[in-house]
Amino acid sequence: MSNFAIEDLKPETSLCSLRIEGAVAHLTLTREDVYNALNIQLISEIISILDWTKARSVGERGMLQDPAGAPYFRVVVLSGAGKHFCAGADINMMRDAGAKSPEENRTDSERLDRLFNSLWSHPCFTIGKIQGVALGGGAGLIACLDHTIVEPGARIALSEGKLGILPAVIGPYVYRKVGSAEFRRLAMMAGRIGAEESLRIGLVNQLSESLEDAESSIINEVLTTGPMAVTEAKKLTLTFDRWSGTDGELRTWTLDKTSEMRGSDEGQEGLASFLEKRPPNWKEE
Repeated sequence: MSNFAIEDLKPETSLCSLRIEGAVAHLTLTREDVYNALNIQLISEIISILDWTKARSVGERGMLQDPAGAPYFRVVVLSGAGKHFCAGADINMMRDAGAKSPEENRTDSERLDRLFNSLWSHPCFTIGKIQGVALGGGAGLIACLDHTIVEPGARIALSEGKLGILPAVIGPYVYRKVGSAEFRRLAMMAGRIGAEESLRIGLVNQLSESLEDAESSIINEVLTTGPMAVTEAKKLTLTFDRWSGTDGELRTWTLDKTSEMRGSDEGQEGLASFLEKRPPNWKEE
């Protein structure tokens, strides 16, 4: 059984790459010859890397380091090689869909859903770097990220409607990101929107003239935050999204959760470091 060491055998990939830099995992799509279009192999490879990094994250393990002293992951950075981030579904995959049975198409959709949900629910803080186009599934990846940086020339679209289909699998994630009215508008138009409009509606978070090292300030900020607090913040948001009880019950739940976090190892370390005027043990020197 794996001890979840960082040096454990990494997933074998040929259409994307994984580079490890301390507590940061850099995942890059490398099908630049077809604008990083998503085919079955690339989707499967991305899932395998997301699963591997999740299992070796601080949020999943509850520890800062693996048994050999290597840091567990706290940030994942997603980017695409070449001119474009991701042109959506591979044209051959879309062509083949017409000849597949409903059951086979359902299996393909389930694989896509697992891709987006794995990214959206990843315990690390996730950052995206977007250039060129992000269409269909590429826009879905953006919607699943915690912080997205785009170049001024980037173009994003829920383009499925141009093919007479719907952005259904990516829909829940885009809907959560931009809200009901904007999701409906983008899905019906299916046209490309620019970087500034994407920023205005909240689909992306940051505009940068250059993507080179554009994520560094965000990474530095995240690494000063308690890593378990980052993961728990995602769970907290999901609890709020799904809450079906009364306001009073929600207030009681938040009190219990606050007490739980204050009493945790990380909470105790954070409070102690503040009172003792020293960096907490998760903050890199």
